[in-house]
Amino acid sequence: MSKKIEQQNMGYNAEQIQVLEGLEAVRKRPSMYIGSTCVRGLHHLVYEVVDNSIDEALAGFCDLVKVTLQTDGSVTVEDNGTGIPVDIHPKEKVSALQVVMTKLHAGGKFGGEHYRVSGGLHGVGVSVVNALSAWLEVEVKRDHKIYFQRYEKGKPQNEVKTIGRADSTGTKVTFQPDPEIFESCEFSLETLSHRLREMAFLNRGLTIELEDKRVEKQISFHYEGGIISFVEHLNKTKTPIYKEVIYIQKEVDDNLIEVAMQHNDGYVENVYTFANNINTQEGGTHLSGFRSALTRSLNDYARKNNLLKENESNLSGDDVREGLTAILSVKLRFPQFEGQTKTKLGNSEMKGVVESVVYEGLSDFMEENPPVGRRIIDKCILASRARDAARKARELTRRKNALEISSLPGKLADCTFKEPELSELYLVEGDSAGGSAKQARDRRFQAILPLRGKILNVEKARLDRILNNEEIKAMITALGSGIGEDFDLSKLRYHKVITMTDADVDGAHIRTLLLTFFYRYMTPLIEKGHVYIGMPPLFLAKKGKKQQYCYSEHELEEFLETNGRQGVAIQRYKGLGEMNAEQLSDTTMNPETRTILRVTLEDAVAADEIFSTLMGDKVEPRREFIQAHAREVINLDI
Repeated sequence: MSKKIEQQNMGYNAEQIQVLEGLEAVRKRPSMYIGSTCVRGLHHLVYEVVDNSIDEALAGFCDLVKVTLQTDGSVTVEDNGTGIPVDIHPKEKVSALQVVMTKLHAGGKFGGEHYRVSGGLHGVGVSVVNALSAWLEVEVKRDHKIYFQRYEKGKPQNEVKTIGRADSTGTKVTFQPDPEIFESCEFSLETLSHRLREMAFLNRGLTIELEDKRVEKQISFHYEGGIISFVEHLNKTKTPIYKEVIYIQKEVDDNLIEVAMQHNDGYVENVYTFANNINTQEGGTHLSGFRSALTRSLNDYARKNNLLKENESNLSGDDVREGLTAILSVKLRFPQFEGQTKTKLGNSEMKGVVESVVYEGLSDFMEENPPVGRRIIDKCILASRARDAARKARELTRRKNALEISSLPGKLADCTFKEPELSELYLVEGDSAGGSAKQARDRRFQAILPLRGKILNVEKARLDRILNNEEIKAMITALGSGIGEDFDLSKLRYHKVITMTDADVDGAHIRTLLLTFFYRYMTPLIEKGHVYIGMPPLFLAKKGKKQQYCYSEHELEEFLETNGRQGVAIQRYKGLGEMNAEQLSDTTMNPETRTILRVTLEDAVAADEIFSTLMGDKVEPRREFIQAHAREVINLDI
């Protein structure tokens, strides 16, 4: 045995230990630093550079940030802050600018002297962007001069040099993402605009300009109302139950706590939290403090004013947050985040600080505004009663023990595989299409659940009504993961959930209803990439022995241009039921030949806005959305 170990170790010694110097580690493992190399990671590059400019704004040195999408695919981020220092670093013996651009964990944010508050805690942001760019150029305006340096794949191509005189200060970074690193280098104007608008809301008085030279479009974001304007924006597609946005602000031991909140007549909670402008999507200690304060203050107010009877139980957290839109923004000197992606705040002291500030501020507000306090409590009491009804309905769909075949919905054609990671569930519009899909499927790993008609619009219904809807109950039971507070991803029976609807207006509506349900009550399904959209073709074009499925008008036109228009037979598929089992298999179900799109969640705030706009009660925001995006429609069914 010892001889065998010795032989194994002969080929593994110090020479095999690889040491990655400087930014080589970033290029080797980019996902460790920016989350992924897909579209999300690509846009994260812009956010990292913008965050540096925002830190200048937080420190009081900057009031304008410009982001420009250039025609060559590069991006420029420019601010009017103090400018990165360019003098020689005493330890590294090169310009401080080069140190910041090429060294991980190098920056002015660790000591806290220059930046009292900063989102760029780890100091890796701009150097990571540099490492993952084919090239990057930085200009610094400082000391009445313009300094310049160029890098390629993170490596400086020249010394820092003076290229002109300056009458102002600031930093301008232009970079081209490296196509060797990223799956796509195409930036989305819409994705960036959502994020930059969010940053402008969080930094009252800051102006952020976004220009897309590819399409000659300019947008400017500036909000004197700060997070109050943020809540008003989020609630524009909803109906608030009181006019004034409740605003609480207080500074405690160098920590600035800001809360803006307003209840609407809907049923969905939308609370977004930020720490030093970083969107803490997984919450953290500040969110825990906010929730505790909200529940305690509303219960205390209800008891004190006899709005809750003695024999009635206290309002729960779910009750007081139903229909609540709120922004919680904390700014602290030494934040502790979980990981470089900064999605959860870990500072233990922030729970007590936020809880104290919010409890005191909300209690004072309701005492000074009794009509508003009563409206809030009335809504919470209605939510509590509905919650009791929902609990009873939920018991009918909750799977307490291991799922038994007998409890599955009768119309589900299940697959034989029991491993969730190998199994797919097709949610198919209509019984006739469901029949074709059952014939077309591979019954080993593909399950079919036909849906009759349109499911309930969950944007306009409470949970008790949702759980009484037959189609929704069938989906919940088939998926096995529960919903809402009971959702458990580990119990999901199929790791691919594929919506398959007709390529017409009704089909698009059903698909949107399904996605709304998943987003509101099974959010991790989308967050973890389990939801897909089946893409049946619009046309079958035939000429002689040659035939091609076309998924858009553009593809059909290309077929006609390539093969000539004369003698071409075109079949337009209005519904899945028009396809036979073989055609359905080839186009939409066979993993070797089908086209399906994965549904991803890039921006929760933007997603909420879209679902509220499309599926909410207000008509005017929906009309504005349709008018704004009418030219982007790919397939129009008339």
